[in-house]
Amino acid sequence: MTLPSLHKHELLQREYGQSTFQLVQQLAGIEDRDERTRRAQQIVQLIFRLQPALRDQPDSQATVWNHIFEMADGELDVDAPFTLAAQVNLGPPKRLAYPAKGPKFRAYGQAIEQLVAQALTLEDATEREQAAIIIGRTMKFLYRSHNKENAKDLTIIKHLRELSGGELNLDADCVQAENLFEFASTGGRTASFIVPQPRQERDGSGNRRSGGGGSNSGGNRRDKQRRGGRKNRQEPQQPPQ
Repeated sequence: MTLPSLHKHELLQREYGQSTFQLVQQLAGIEDRDERTRRAQQIVQLIFRLQPALRDQPDSQATVWNHIFEMADGELDVDAPFTLAAQVNLGPPKRLAYPAKGPKFRAYGQAIEQLVAQALTLEDATEREQAAIIIGRTMKFLYRSHNKENAKDLTIIKHLRELSGGELNLDADCVQAENLFEFASTGGRTASFIVPQPRQERDGSGNRRSGGGGSNSGGNRRDKQRRGGRKNRQEPQQPPQ
């Protein structure tokens, strides 16, 4: 299958439509300059009527006039309110440099490797240690989503040492004692994530009333029916002797 060749104004044709493009092409056949200017102004008004969202864009008038000048092959001789200029062909964009290899540890990604590289540029020992702690904290957070059960501090310290080529070393006992790899701690212990449960209140009769609403009302009603049934139950009569 042979694909059609791309027209140099194809993007503008798709933007404003084939009919608008043909109207612009017909401007070159009008000999009277005033009439040609009036037709160009009508085309600009038509474009804004068909696409009212263009009015909200900055310099929308100048953009539309320049697009008309471009669709006219740069030969539009009219009294425009702006200086008309054709768009400059900047050529194809530069090719993006994609990474040749993936991250060493898939759970962390290449962002952690970049942070480690930046931490190695720090000359102050204290700043480098603080950077290593922050990176280790982030690594543990990411590793938990990959393997929650084995997210141990010793594993994170080992991986951090491998990523830094043995330059970033942290004391495992100090990390575990002070919970340096935890984002939030309370009293030296890691804050646990607890889902709040609805609070149960007691009404006047001593029965527990759930904060959730009608989930417990059905059970109370059945209990009352059972108690009422036992009260109204008559004992079997003995036959006369």
